[in-house]
Amino acid sequence: MHFIYHILLNIVWFGLHVVALFNAKIKLFVRGRKQTFSILEDKLTSADKTIWMHVASLGEFEQGLPILERLRAQYPNHKLVLSFFSPSGYEVKKNTTAADVVVYLPMDSLSNAKRFLKLVRPELAIFVKYEVWPNYLDQLKKSNTPTILISAIFSKRQIYFKPYGGFMRKSLQKFDTYFVQDDDSKKLLDSIGITKVQVGGDTRLDRVSEILERNNRLDFMDRFKNNQLCLVSGSTWPEDESILIDYINRTEERLKFVIAPHQIKPAHVAKITAALQKPSICYSALGDQNLKEIDVLIIDTIGLLTKIYSYANIAYVGGGFATGLHNTMEPAVFGVPIIIGPQFEGFKEAEDLVREGGIVPVSSKDSFSNLMNDFLTHPTTLQNKGKINSDYINSNKGASDLIMKYISKVL
Repeated sequence: MHFIYHILLNIVWFGLHVVALFNAKIKLFVRGRKQTFSILEDKLTSADKTIWMHVASLGEFEQGLPILERLRAQYPNHKLVLSFFSPSGYEVKKNTTAADVVVYLPMDSLSNAKRFLKLVRPELAIFVKYEVWPNYLDQLKKSNTPTILISAIFSKRQIYFKPYGGFMRKSLQKFDTYFVQDDDSKKLLDSIGITKVQVGGDTRLDRVSEILERNNRLDFMDRFKNNQLCLVSGSTWPEDESILIDYINRTEERLKFVIAPHQIKPAHVAKITAALQKPSICYSALGDQNLKEIDVLIIDTIGLLTKIYSYANIAYVGGGFATGLHNTMEPAVFGVPIIIGPQFEGFKEAEDLVREGGIVPVSSKDSFSNLMNDFLTHPTTLQNKGKINSDYINSNKGASDLIMKYISKVL
């Protein structure tokens, strides 16, 4: 089976080179990996002590970040090496200060795994959530490098739990310890003979809980909100924006709206602005303007959304119609009810909070409008649903402490 895996890997790598000729994202995927070894050779020496963390993309980076920050504080003499699988993660975070070295993970061939580990020589390897690469794990096991999987979550749909999943199951079993998000994941691992498992939750909850401790005040939001109720819609896509804009244009309620689209290219922002029939302004055009009569603020920049959520009375999180639900935990920590699209399966925190009632999915313009009317006519509903969300964060944080306690025993 290992031979077949090797053949398939080479076929995929060849195919990616072909696709890269026509696809910009795949071009980054291929070209970036050609630079990995030269970056490692340039930034690491044989005298360096290192800890390696591997993540797939941005979501997994956010899960690994609380651990990276604690590693930095607790092991200042170690260099932190961070690898990404996806361009959408690497290209955004390649200059992060959370790690000393940031690279693409070379494809999982035996020669790449050997060369990568020879250069990095990690004293500890940390994989986040889903990442299971047979050759890397095999080489880590052979070198007796402590290797852990954190913030992991498993389902019966995954190959490890299928009759034909023996090869990947054997690779999964090579971790020394597993930190999973829920009891169901622990039971699934136990069913295939993996018992060194601790249930600790999602490290992102530790990350978002720290948001409350910082200064989230924004002068322009104070001026814009002006003590009125405010709906903050974050990471929206066209499907979300269609519903939001329809409601904004039709409602007679006195309400402030913030739209922070996922896509902030001028053409897309201009399309949103043109569709609005109420006074609106873009963040980039704010200046010192009087915002009292402005109903809609469009955030055409990045890096502000988390703080803006602190001004929300109701939050809408985009991506639940087509592209994949974005981070619901950032508004949840502020104790506000959250609205999402209908597709949230596989996002554990969203599934949990939909079940508990703090997050409410909608599927159409009418269902969104009806929900908003219910919220605005029943203030206690807003408070109760918001409290469900903040209580969820508080009761499920602590995964980072559990992981760091283990790491302190092996380093």
